[in-house]
Amino acid sequence: MRRTVFNEDHEAFRETIRAFIEAEVVPVYDEWFAAGQAPRDFYHQLGELGIFGINVPEEFGGAGLESHKFEAVLYEETARAGVAFGGSGVHVLLALPYIKMLATDEQKKRFLPRFVSGEEMWAIAMTEPGTGSDLAGMKSTAKLSEDGTHYVLNGAKTFITGGVHADRMIVCARTAAPTADDRRHGISLFAVDTKSEGYSVGRKLDKLGLKTSDTAELAFVDVKVPVEDLLGEENKGFYYLGHNLASERWGIAFGAYAQAKAAVRFAKQYVQDRTVFGKTVASFQNTKFELAACQAEVDAAEAVADRATEALDAGELTPAEAASAKLFCTEVAHRVIDRCLQLHGGYGFMNEYPIARLYADNRVNRIYGGTSEIMKSIIAKDMGL
Repeated sequence: MRRTVFNEDHEAFRETIRAFIEAEVVPVYDEWFAAGQAPRDFYHQLGELGIFGINVPEEFGGAGLESHKFEAVLYEETARAGVAFGGSGVHVLLALPYIKMLATDEQKKRFLPRFVSGEEMWAIAMTEPGTGSDLAGMKSTAKLSEDGTHYVLNGAKTFITGGVHADRMIVCARTAAPTADDRRHGISLFAVDTKSEGYSVGRKLDKLGLKTSDTAELAFVDVKVPVEDLLGEENKGFYYLGHNLASERWGIAFGAYAQAKAAVRFAKQYVQDRTVFGKTVASFQNTKFELAACQAEVDAAEAVADRATEALDAGELTPAEAASAKLFCTEVAHRVIDRCLQLHGGYGFMNEYPIARLYADNRVNRIYGGTSEIMKSIIAKDMGL
């Protein structure tokens, strides 16, 4: 079936990205994998390539587009090559929507040009030790100073993607206590300069997968945050966070589909090259049936991912639809990648093969952005159950 989600501009962008990955990423990716992060200079390269500015207004140095389809191309091309762009995904997919939605004109003039160039990398700090997905239970606080010029931030965060390299961190903290009938009240968002005194990066976390993505623990001890760096209104942070969940879950869904598609490509190539008992692994009926079943699942996931992309670009992707897309695509990717790894035999367990890294990277898709169980709850509620 012919896809209709991409046009000539997207395909030209695909060619550029594919060439960039082959020339600048693939030759050094093993070094990044061993180091546990991409080098900071790499993000300047992405800025020069224009990747960070696609959805940024032209007046701030961006392309001024309002589409997630170029991001979708990035998901497909990085998965196809078995690589990742470090922790840069959170910079665009998670942080940018908050800047565009909440920042004042003055803030946009300060933040966005450096955002586009990669001079200032952004991330977002929500999760805290002991709270997990329960954002309303966060303990970090930001108290307004007596003279009203700044907030004093204290607390800790964990599982923060992009936390090592970030120059600006959107920190969620309590500016007021929860009310008796609304425990979500009292959370605010701040664009914190990571060079501020009292701001510290703790452990770079050793993860099962996503090895080139810098994920860290953060601590704040009497960090002074100028009032000019408050994003949006005080105490409304929880509602802002919910506003962008659909796009975040779309990104996870599309990325998972792209990984599943790449897994079939890796497995097909491997079984055609690998010989056992005097025959290629591809010649066995079981291999053909397994890959055919995987391809059918990938086709279905592609249709779901494309439909969600069109809805997101049209501003029509509902929370339940985003949850459904995430649930379906991540579960498909889980099954497909596992079966494709099995076809590699023992070599599938070796990190030198992209299928092994893909297997580890994919596992978190059913956890972050809301677990599969949470997605089912959202869908069931939308069904009136």
